[in-house]
Formats: sequence, C-alpha cells, structure tokens
Amino acid sequence: MLIIYGSALCVDCRNCKNNFDKFGIEYEERDILSSLKNLKSFLMYRDNRHEIFDRLIKIHDIGIPCIVDSQTDECFTDWESYLLKLGYKDLVYEQNAKACSLDHKGC
Repeated sequence: MLIIYGSALCVDCRNCKNNFDKFGIEYEERDILSSLKNLKSFLMYRDNRHEIFDRLIKIHDIGIPCIVDSQTDECFTDWESYLLKLGYKDLVYEQNAKACSLDHKGC
C-alpha cells in the first residue's frame, strides 16, 4: 500500500492524489497539517532520506507529496515519474491553481 504524506493545501499533493485516483492506484492519505503523528512520521523520512530531501530542503521545498511504499519502505517525491514508469500518461492537473511557494512561481 502506498502512503501519501501531504496536505490538502498543496496543489502538487492534490494533483498527485487526483492522478492516483484517475488510474486506480490505491493509497492511504496522511495529512501532515491535521495530525502531529502524521507530521512526525513525515519528518522522520525527510530528516533521514538525505538522497531525496537534501536538494529539496536547499531550495526551501517542504518535500510533499512524499510517497512511501509501506511494504518496502521505498520513499519518493516524484509522483509524475512514478506514474510514467508504470505506463500511465495523460496526467491531469488543476487549472489556475495557485502555487504554494512564497513567490508563487512553483511549489
């Protein structure tokens, strides 16, 4: 089972979940803003998976959505490449959604 750590406030998290729903990929959602337990679990990945998160932290990115395979403990943030690798195309994105960066140029 895939676990998606994220927030409903994050457009990239919403796009990830919308595409997983579209292609029938099962997941468990863990909102990091609604539960300290979820936030702590996410931060354990972010603080210990340097190969994934160091680059994101340097550019002041939170690192969500963070997807974890609960069976293998594999962790990744590039949900688009994951779907493309599985052969899914025609990804959907929210139109006119505001970016979540402070300068509103990206997430």
